[in-house]
Amino acid sequence: MNTTDWIGFTGVALLLLAFLLNLRNILAQNSLSYLLLNTIGAGLACLASVLLAYWPFIILEGCWTLVSLVGVGRYVYKQFHY
Repeated sequence: MNTTDWIGFTGVALLLLAFLLNLRNILAQNSLSYLLLNTIGAGLACLASVLLAYWPFIILEGCWTLVSLVGVGRYVYKQFHY
């Protein structure tokens, strides 16, 4: 496996870990851990897709990263404004 493969593998593993932990009721969808796993995982998967120049997954993972970042932003906002 090359560096791009490892980056993509790590990103996908983090996304799947977040999904599994949520399904097992270990992490809530609105927890910071869940949001960060999704943000970092999608970001890494997007980076790997950019390195491969594979546009369908650049779009998918880029959107996933942005949506997850919005969730992190909302979480932080609530922590400081309540």
